[in-house]
Amino acid sequence: MNRFVAMAVAATVAFGHSAAADSYDLQSVFGLNVPSIGPSPVNWADKVRTMTDGEVDITVHGSGDFVPPFEVFGAVSSGAIPMGFDWIGYWAGQIPVANLVGSMPFGPSPDIALSWMFNGGGLAIIQKAYDPHNVKIIPCHLVVPEAGGWFNKQINTVDDLKGLNMRIAGLGGQALAKLGANTQLVPAGEIYVSLETGRIDAAEFSAPQLDKNFGFQEIAKTYYFPGWHQPSSWDSIIINMDVWNGISERDQKVMIEACKANIVDNMADQLNQQVTAIEEIEAAGVEVKRFPDEVLAAMKEASMQVMEEEAAKDPIFKEAYESLTAYVARVGRWSELQALPH
Repeated sequence: MNRFVAMAVAATVAFGHSAAADSYDLQSVFGLNVPSIGPSPVNWADKVRTMTDGEVDITVHGSGDFVPPFEVFGAVSSGAIPMGFDWIGYWAGQIPVANLVGSMPFGPSPDIALSWMFNGGGLAIIQKAYDPHNVKIIPCHLVVPEAGGWFNKQINTVDDLKGLNMRIAGLGGQALAKLGANTQLVPAGEIYVSLETGRIDAAEFSAPQLDKNFGFQEIAKTYYFPGWHQPSSWDSIIINMDVWNGISERDQKVMIEACKANIVDNMADQLNQQVTAIEEIEAAGVEVKRFPDEVLAAMKEASMQVMEEEAAKDPIFKEAYESLTAYVARVGRWSELQALPH
């Protein structure tokens, strides 16, 4: 085979859609060995392969294999990579509503987030924000509530937040800034050293299952709950819209249904792992406790202010915020009616 023809064939397999094989490449923003999140796109690809009897083959690549992790969205948008896997909130700079879906402070529980996304009109609203970027989004991994964070300073009153140097992302970070904290987004790989050296006093990253593997229990004194800044959030499959439009209707449906099945698997795994992780964290000498109610009340008030401000800036954020807030209030009646006495 001519050398240049061989290179062209290889490029088609690596970055595009091969009509003969229906083969695609997908890059995740996460390493594939990260607990829970890492294997998620691999499991999805396996489901798609099974559901299509091997007619659709998706090869999943880890963080940095083609482009740096925070460039995955742009690469999918341009078509340089056909598919990606992400935490939705990473793209808030380009898509403001991604901040809401990625980490809505005092937002919905995972079950309500799931219902709103697929049955309450959420996905249709969000897709409108992705359309100008030539990207199809399929919510594919629902994340359980995170922890409130790791602290080397006790938080007993709202005043204890003033001057606190904390690693925290998204709308929750904006809310804490209103309460006087100095917030910053430290890359995951630098959080441990930043806590150890005192560059930051506190940090949130994820749920206990993931946090434990970063070793934060070795250097932090207190592990606070609840994860007020992110009671639920979404990871997603993103697909270049030109690629998506070239996929058969049957295979499009398969990819969506495979994501729904993936969500079920991930929820079962995550819920099973969190308490075990907390027990191991406590065994390392860390105090696990809740934020005081007065602190949570102040965080909620600040969060509502932040989200109202963001809604005033972006119409799709406003539409999603109003839709989700109304949905939570409406379906919340079911939980109230079914609540059992303690």
